[in-house]
Amino acid sequence: MISNLDPEAALFLADVNRIQQRISDASSQVSSGKKINVASDAPDQIDSLLQLRADEASNTQSQSNLTLAQTDANSADTALGASILLMDRAVTLATQGATATSDATSRADMAQEVESLQEQMVAYSQTQVTGRYIFSGDLDGNPSYALDLNAPTGVDQLSNAATTSQIQNPAGGSFPASKTAQEIFDDQNPDGTPAADNVFAALNTLRTALLNNDSDAIGGSLTNLQQASDHLNSMEAFYGTVEDRIQDATNFSGSYDTQLQTEISQTQDADVTAAATELTQGNTQLQAAYQARAQMPHTSLFQFLG
Repeated sequence: MISNLDPEAALFLADVNRIQQRISDASSQVSSGKKINVASDAPDQIDSLLQLRADEASNTQSQSNLTLAQTDANSADTALGASILLMDRAVTLATQGATATSDATSRADMAQEVESLQEQMVAYSQTQVTGRYIFSGDLDGNPSYALDLNAPTGVDQLSNAATTSQIQNPAGGSFPASKTAQEIFDDQNPDGTPAADNVFAALNTLRTALLNNDSDAIGGSLTNLQQASDHLNSMEAFYGTVEDRIQDATNFSGSYDTQLQTEISQTQDADVTAAATELTQGNTQLQAAYQARAQMPHTSLFQFLG
């Protein structure tokens, strides 16, 4: 193919095209604030940029999950703290009821108060956060227990779903962040009978002994009440540890987010000042090129013949 352009003209157009491309790139960077707007802007950096953005999205999701987990753990800690106070009151009532100065009438009044403690304890086992029963394991749409004073432990177990959820730590690994109502309030032996530290059973045993005006049984209930109280304290300590681990993970996630944003910025953000300078220089060079081209002599065939 024969070109209609002489070499000098072709070189001029090539230079103009290069300047116009520089102007276009600089203009895009100034307007968007980014030096990478499409893959062709930096094909060698696209993979790393996409990975950084994926890591940032994953970390953002982790932060959201940690916030929810912290709310659950705080609510559980509060419920357990209140439950421990209920057990302290039950121990006081048992101590008073076991004395010789207590009679059937006073013990019946104490039994009524213990029933109220049982109702409150069941309510704490039904603690909810955003409509979820946080002690109901993987089936958190419904409570695990309901009050039933005719049952041996004073409650009916509605479900016994385990909790399999784990909190993902952005720093690596995962950890359990919850206990079930059965683990907390209804600890059981391997054969399914109430364990010595069973909270529901200890309260119901005390209430029954008070109603029966049985001082020996009332005194005997103290041991299980104290063991149940110790068990609640251990459960609260578990959630205290969970809260600390969630806070550590949250702190790491915040620092990691800052690191990712910095790396993304370094990869894709433009030096707007430099781009603006490049844009000005490009326009100046383009104008100069056109002016220089216009001043070049134009010799025609008639001038050679004339």
